[in-house]
Amino acid sequence: MEVINELLGRPLLKIYQDPEIFNFSLDSMLLANFVTIPKKTKLIVDLGTGNAPIPLYLTLRTTAKIIGVEIQNYSFILATKSVKINNKEGQIELINADLKGINETIGLHKADVVTCNPPFYQLGSFKQNPDMRKTIARHEVLVKLEDVIKEASLLLNTKGVFALIHRPERLSEIILLLNKYRLEPKRLRFIYPKINSKCNHILVEAVKDANKGSLKVLPPLYIYDNDDKWTCETLKIYNYETEE
Repeated sequence: MEVINELLGRPLLKIYQDPEIFNFSLDSMLLANFVTIPKKTKLIVDLGTGNAPIPLYLTLRTTAKIIGVEIQNYSFILATKSVKINNKEGQIELINADLKGINETIGLHKADVVTCNPPFYQLGSFKQNPDMRKTIARHEVLVKLEDVIKEASLLLNTKGVFALIHRPERLSEIILLLNKYRLEPKRLRFIYPKINSKCNHILVEAVKDANKGSLKVLPPLYIYDNDDKWTCETLKIYNYETEE
């Protein structure tokens, strides 16, 4: 059943969702807030855009054109409605296609920024959901981590920025693949549910054909405080530019 929710903490943006299938998560907001958008950015591509939370959030940060790529038809339909209800058709373009090889449609080395909140889990690592749409979103059924990083490299121009959110247990694999596809890691942030808990997500940013080294590890991000309420920083990210 489709519903319209607020994307952010106040009625700044709306998003179509289906609670019975798959809602956008805070992960998308963290990534959209984290990624560096250079001043001269003209084109941003979001791979595996779902119902378009990242493109919508990014419209608060930039006037650059944003292309969202989504393979699942139902998510694409929700994304299209979400873009329309926010009157963002002039800035956001959606493509219903496999992200693998999408550079042939968008253009080789045309993007200044690429983002991705990919499926985190390798096949067989966790029990799959009986609903295949959820499984595709969470497990590497249709696309693997290497596919994402390879396509990002093909889309990006020299000095272009790639950012993704993922699981900490796959960090070494991420670094190896980034190096393989000429993407130099430059910023890394560890995300924790709360203080004294184990890290459960990482934010990674790399630059195409950049000089080696100079990786910055940012301060940790804690999502909840000891009272199980969002921390001030989490609220600031969620309520981006909504202060009166």
